[in-house]
Amino acid sequence: MRCRVTLAGPVATATKRVYRRRRAVAGAAAVVVLAAAATGVESALGGPKTGPGPAAIEQHYLDAVPERSLIAQRLMVSMDGTATKDLVRQARRGEIGGVIVFPGLGQPADDVGKQVARLARAAQRGGQPPLLVATDQEGGEIKRFPEGPPGPSPAELGASGKPAAARKAGRETGRYLDGLGINVDLAPVLDVPTSDLSFMASRAFAREANTVGKVGVAFARGLERGGVVPTAKHFPGLGRAVANTDLGRSEIDASKDDLDQDLIPFRDAIAAGLPMIMVGSAVYTALDPDAPAALSQKVVDGLLRDQLGFEGVVISDDLQAGAVQEAADESEAAVDAAGAGIDVLLFAKTNDASGPAKALRKAAKGGKLDRNDLERSFKRVVELKDSLGGVR
Repeated sequence: MRCRVTLAGPVATATKRVYRRRRAVAGAAAVVVLAAAATGVESALGGPKTGPGPAAIEQHYLDAVPERSLIAQRLMVSMDGTATKDLVRQARRGEIGGVIVFPGLGQPADDVGKQVARLARAAQRGGQPPLLVATDQEGGEIKRFPEGPPGPSPAELGASGKPAAARKAGRETGRYLDGLGINVDLAPVLDVPTSDLSFMASRAFAREANTVGKVGVAFARGLERGGVVPTAKHFPGLGRAVANTDLGRSEIDASKDDLDQDLIPFRDAIAAGLPMIMVGSAVYTALDPDAPAALSQKVVDGLLRDQLGFEGVVISDDLQAGAVQEAADESEAAVDAAGAGIDVLLFAKTNDASGPAKALRKAAKGGKLDRNDLERSFKRVVELKDSLGGVR
C-alpha cells in the first residue's frame, strides 16, 4: 500500500519545524510548499482571505530551505541490490534525492523490494521527501528484472501498431515495479533509429516517428496507471547515433530539419503531459557542438524548456557514462548539467555523490548556479514526489 506525503498537523506546526529543525528542513519545507499550493493561503494558515497569494507563500518557505538541501534533492545514485548503511544514512539525512536500482546477480525481486523499503523508511524517519526510486524496465533486452513484465518487446509493441497493447504492457510493468517500491521507470525509449547501425535499433518501438510517439506514449500512460512515473528518453533522440554513449563520445552530425523529425515522439510526450524526460549525452553539432546534450543549456533550457514548452522534471542520462566523462569529470558534469537546466542528476555507477554535491555547493556559493534555479528544480522534484507518495 502506498501513501502520499502526509500533511502532519497544521501548517503552523510544520512552519515551526522549518526553523527549529534545520537538519530536516527540506522535508518540512516540501510539505508546506505543497500544502500552500494545494489549499491556498487562507485555508493553509487558517486566516482570512487576504494577504499574499499561494505563490508568495510557496516562496516564503522555499527561502527557508538551505542550499545544501536544494542541491541534495537533485542527486540520484546507484543502489546495487543492497541498501547499504551508507545509503541508508544518506537517505535519512537528505543527502540524496533518489536511487537507481540494479538488482544483484540472481537476487530475488522481493528482496530488492525489501531493500528499497529500508531506504524509504530511512528518508521518512529523517523528515525528508520520499525518494525517487528508478530502474530501467523497457522490455526486450533492457529489463533489470528479467522475470517481470513487459512481455512483448518494444519492437513487438511497435509492430502491432496497437496503443491498447502498449498501454496494457505499461500498466502491467507499472504494477510490478510499484509492488517492489520502485516509483520511476526509465522508459519508454522514444528514439527513432535511422538504420541498422544505430546502437538503439534493438531497443526502439519502430523506425517511423509517428508510430514511436503513439506507441511510446501509450506505454507511458500504462505505466502511470500502474502507479509509476514514466520517463521519455533519450532527448533529443539517439536514433542516429552509431557509437554507444555509455562507452564514449557519440556525435550526431544531422541538420536541424532532420533532428526536428526525431523530436516528433517527444513533442507527443509533452503534449500528453508526461511528467519526466531524460536528456541523452550525445553531441548534436547542429544544436551545440561543444557539449553533450545533458550538459548543454542550448539543448535543455533552450530547446526542451523554451521551444517545446516542457514544464516537468528533466533527468540526465548517466553522468558517469563514457560520452560525458570524455567531456568533463563527474563533478564538472554535475555543475554543467545543473546549469543547463537538468533537475535530477543521475550517477548510475556510484552510491556516493558527495564529490559532485560539494562541487554544486561551491558553484552555488560562487554564483555559477543561481538560487532561483535551484529552488525551481527543488519544487519540480518534490511536487513529482508528492504526486506518487513513496513510503510503503
